[in-house]
Amino acid sequence: MGPLPPPPVAKGDMLAGKYRALDILGAGGMGVVVAAEHTQLHQRVALKFLLPEGLVNAQVVARFEREARAAAQLRSEHVARVIDVGRLETGGPYIVMELLDGCDLSALLQQRGPLPESEAVDYVIQACEAIAEAHSLGIIHRDLKPKNLFVTKSVDGSPLIKVLDFGISKTAADDLSLTGTTEVIGSPNYMSPEQLKASRDVDARSDIWSIGAILYEVLGGRVPFVATTLTQLCSLVLTEAPPPLGELRADLHPELLRVVDKCLEKDPARRFGSVGELAMALAPFASTAGSVLASRVAIVGGSGRLPPSPPASSSARVVPAGQGGSTSVSWGATELARGTPPRRAMALGVLVGAAVVGALATFVLRATSQREGTLTLAPAPSSVAAAAAPPPVLAAGGATSATPAASAGPSVPSSAPSSSTPPVTPGPSAAQKPGPRPPKHATPRVANDDLPGDRK
Repeated sequence: MGPLPPPPVAKGDMLAGKYRALDILGAGGMGVVVAAEHTQLHQRVALKFLLPEGLVNAQVVARFEREARAAAQLRSEHVARVIDVGRLETGGPYIVMELLDGCDLSALLQQRGPLPESEAVDYVIQACEAIAEAHSLGIIHRDLKPKNLFVTKSVDGSPLIKVLDFGISKTAADDLSLTGTTEVIGSPNYMSPEQLKASRDVDARSDIWSIGAILYEVLGGRVPFVATTLTQLCSLVLTEAPPPLGELRADLHPELLRVVDKCLEKDPARRFGSVGELAMALAPFASTAGSVLASRVAIVGGSGRLPPSPPASSSARVVPAGQGGSTSVSWGATELARGTPPRRAMALGVLVGAAVVGALATFVLRATSQREGTLTLAPAPSSVAAAAAPPPVLAAGGATSATPAASAGPSVPSSAPSSSTPPVTPGPSAAQKPGPRPPKHATPRVANDDLPGDRK
């Protein structure tokens, strides 16, 4: 074996004249992510840049720059924040993003196995808020998977999901040369049938499939389709139904199983019409905080409906604060009158409030029509923009690791680091018997680092 190649950057190296390298978080064939410090602001960040091998590939450079543009448009707190972009002394582009403490959802699943119902649903609803905003701007992520959902903490210590890696996202204005008609880009275990056929010809419903595949895995402990070769995996995704999730987790509510099944419909027209609609369907199985967030997702996603009350026999529950390893008191169950389910009480309050508002509106409209003789109703907007999220707290320390970003060639590491500190563990697993884990198999890569049958 020959000597190892020198690292692309060393501790203490200056980058772009203002960032001092602290540690290498991850490196791939095309790029590298380092933890760095802004020398004037003393701010710790994640800095991602391309290696010389990546700079010679025009498509890799274009996708790298597109990642920064896509992420910078999104204001949701559930998206890793872009802080700066520019050119290094070599002329190559770089992206500076917030440095995150925690771990990605894939690592969390490796540590804990299938997650409790309400915890898993809460994570997915948080991701839905980021994706709903992206969809409202015409951005399709195209590479949603557990590795691109990072579990960190909010200011109050509650678990916070950050959606990562918009490097292969698609917009209506994209240059078609970046994604050929027959080019397959993404992570096969989480790609919709239509994306497997042609990555360019996808819309928001392809991301909904990916969210369903993620939900299937975090609840069932395995990906929907397990195969030993890429060809076999593609065949399963295109022609077969996944094993019933209820056979992997007997404690899951039948209505939640139907939500997952609807996400994984082969025909996009049979899936949820929007991420907002999906969030509404998940609301009955979320914590109180997750159900409230689903309402906001519905507004951003254009659904405009309030969350439905939970099914009478729902097994969904909120893990009370202080039990197990919960990190968030805001996710704890609110103590209500004995015998009154929390979300049903909330739904009753919403209905009462709506009745009061309706009565007041009727009174005002009648009074107006009596005075003026006519009444004109302005059409309600179909959607509203997401409110700007408060700036996340940047990590003050801790070496972290990064996830490779997908590209047409060898992968570029993601800008999202994970911390050397213990990962976020919101609560113990509710699964009585974790589902079987897929076997490890060596298979071809499809513009990413996913292997069929592996948990990612």
